[in-house]
Amino acid sequence: MQYAAVWLYTIASLLLVSSISLIGVFFLSFNEKKLKKFLIFLVSFAVGALFGDAFIHLIPESFEKLGSSLATSMLILSGIFIFFALEKFVRWRHCHIPTSDHHTHPLATMNLIGDAVHNLVDGMLIGASYIVSIPLGISTTIAIVLHEIPQEIGEFGVLLHSGMPARKALFLNFLSALFALFGGVITLLISSRIENFALYLLPITAGGFIYIAGSDLMPELQHETKVSASIYQFLSILLGIGMLALLTLVG
Repeated sequence: MQYAAVWLYTIASLLLVSSISLIGVFFLSFNEKKLKKFLIFLVSFAVGALFGDAFIHLIPESFEKLGSSLATSMLILSGIFIFFALEKFVRWRHCHIPTSDHHTHPLATMNLIGDAVHNLVDGMLIGASYIVSIPLGISTTIAIVLHEIPQEIGEFGVLLHSGMPARKALFLNFLSALFALFGGVITLLISSRIENFALYLLPITAGGFIYIAGSDLMPELQHETKVSASIYQFLSILLGIGMLALLTLVG
């Protein structure tokens, strides 16, 4: 029964995460200034959720399941550097010819490939979390969802900026998001054959979340220097942390 529940929760969560790729259509009517103002608070909320899941759920669970050893700490650190390397790969361009009228870089294609890799990893992290426990899977899903909302709006904007029609952009963005399903299914299948595979992904996930929140998202918040907006950002971060803290009551 537990095994069936893990599959059910994982697939449902991955479908939810994948459906977020369609959210861009709701922001087509927003002007750039209004959208930026809205997104910055979503990013703040995501920062709190990612840090909250890492420090309140994933790291304590990792030390409990794997022991308070050097190996567990090294896995957390490896998560930070794995996501650093992954981001390097996603941003890397094989082509070194400058963009010109006769030679344009494939912005939309690279964006979709990078997003697909990112979603594949997200799916693996969600699957691994549910294998350990349902509450941990829920908290990780929430953290990823909150991170994905501003990201997917941005991804959709990049595709539109590259000249792609809105319908095609939504469709391709959704196909890219479905890679999360592949990642989740792969993790569930591997975990049924390799003992403790999911447990070793937990501290790596924690490190990844710390990297995303600290390296990718928080620097975006530093661009805002207005006191009132900064206070709202701080409160949004606390709200994200508080929501993840409340999820401890679920377990």
